Amino acid sequence: MELTSPVRPILITGAGKRIGLALARHFLAQQQPIIISYRTRYPAIAELEQAGAICLFGDFSTNAGIEQFALQVKEHCIGLRAVLHNASAWLSESTEVSPADTLALMLQIHVNTPYLLNHHFEPLLRGHGHASSDIIHFTDYVVERGSDKHIAYAASKAALDNMTRSFARKLAPEVKVNAIAPAMIMFNDHDDAQYRKEALNKSLMKVAPGEQEIIGLVDYLLNSQYVTGRTHSVDGGRPLR
Repeated sequence: MELTSPVRPILITGAGKRIGLALARHFLAQQQPIIISYRTRYPAIAELEQAGAICLFGDFSTNAGIEQFALQVKEHCIGLRAVLHNASAWLSESTEVSPADTLALMLQIHVNTPYLLNHHFEPLLRGHGHASSDIIHFTDYVVERGSDKHIAYAASKAALDNMTRSFARKLAPEVKVNAIAPAMIMFNDHDDAQYRKEALNKSLMKVAPGEQEIIGLVDYLLNSQYVTGRTHSVDGGRPLR
């Protein structure tokens, strides 16, 4: 991609599989330039590169890795249309990993990474007009209710949820900042029938809607001229169960 390209790319972190990959394919189908980060080179990365995506290795486990990734992005563009913070790790409390290490990793991925990248990319998001750029944080349904098995994970996603409102205040009116808080969206191939039945029964809608639910919401937020600083739940009515 030329540094002088008139079309600003959308940056998606962690786009090698699942929701991130679906979003990457969606934007490429619309001829929207994208930059993605990956830590593991899943088979889909080659597919995205073939389709025109700029795929950059990003190790967000250290602040130095975050800074290095930001520098790479700046080498490829002079402006960003949006930053979608999709990269995530789902680590439970266990006897194999100390609580301190579990919490540190969850905070590093879900708080430090978006916090630092938002600051790094602020100049690339600003200067393009009113409500012309977006940041979207992907949080989680458990922010509302907590999780006895994923305490550090839930706490870090809650911090990210709060950060949504702070960055919305800081970056308005040029940049809209919102959060998406999904519950069950799509199953993994290895999920068995019993797990699927139990998971579906947790919501009022009793379906795993698939990635299109998220894609539609992302499109809505990108096209809005007014919505900012809000968390948008995609949970099938779970809180009403």
